[in-house]
Amino acid sequence: MILKDRPEPLELRLLKLLDARTVLEEKEKKYLHNKVKGYEGEKMFDLLTEKLTSPSYILNDLLLEANNSQFQIDTLMIRQGPIYLFEVKNFEGDFYYENGRFYSLASNKEIKNPLLQLERCESLLRQLLQSLGYRMAIEAYVIFINPKFHLYQSPMNQPIVNPNQLPDFMSKLNRKSSTLNGQHKSLAEQLVSMHQTESPYEKYSKYSIDRLKKGVICAACHSFGVFCYDRHVQCQVCGHCEGLDSAVLRSVGEIQLLYPNEKITTNLVFEWCNGIISKQPIGRILRQNFCAHGIKKYTYYV
Repeated sequence: MILKDRPEPLELRLLKLLDARTVLEEKEKKYLHNKVKGYEGEKMFDLLTEKLTSPSYILNDLLLEANNSQFQIDTLMIRQGPIYLFEVKNFEGDFYYENGRFYSLASNKEIKNPLLQLERCESLLRQLLQSLGYRMAIEAYVIFINPKFHLYQSPMNQPIVNPNQLPDFMSKLNRKSSTLNGQHKSLAEQLVSMHQTESPYEKYSKYSIDRLKKGVICAACHSFGVFCYDRHVQCQVCGHCEGLDSAVLRSVGEIQLLYPNEKITTNLVFEWCNGIISKQPIGRILRQNFCAHGIKKYTYYV
């Protein structure tokens, strides 16, 4: 039973839009790439946990706090017996483990140790559970989800599940009997209610609205080669056709995501679309889908 799903993170959605409309700094491009890979890996693991039939509560993507320290959980499985904590890694390529450290085989450079991340997360989760009055055992694992990942000298005494071990690991997990009771449900609901959200806006405040490229982005190929005709927009690059209302509402959604404090006006949406869609249909679509405030040229929509 999935009590908390895994939506695409706000920061990732924001970065994707910024990347489409401006030139990100190199470190931000790399960060975006890693965020995309991480999210894809987590969704791959979700496909496996969704197939489990043994009773459990599954909580995805939790941001919690214990003893003034925040920690992020990729997947938490609450069931009879131990609670299962999973740190999912979507690494691709060849790596090796030596003297308690992880290295990329291609560069011989040390990478961030996922076992240390897991250890910290497990410790803070245990402290949080104790503060809530729960005394439950925790089994924690690093899941390497990508089938193109290989870890040389993979230690047998560490909680690592390699890609080739995943089918058997999930099968064994599913065969373990589990009976849920009120305590399990209460804990799951408590943890979901304690989930925190972080705002990424201050981090990217330098990308003001006037710095971004304007125009309608194709919903299919994400190019700016879009033109308007009748009540549709069509991409000159891939040929994708979209209803005018959908294109305008999508553009409004982009503004609201990137600049939540901006007032949505006909002029703002017109400028955001770079004049490709005229003001008259924009005004109609805003009136039909939002509540108008103010009068005449001071009208804005919420």
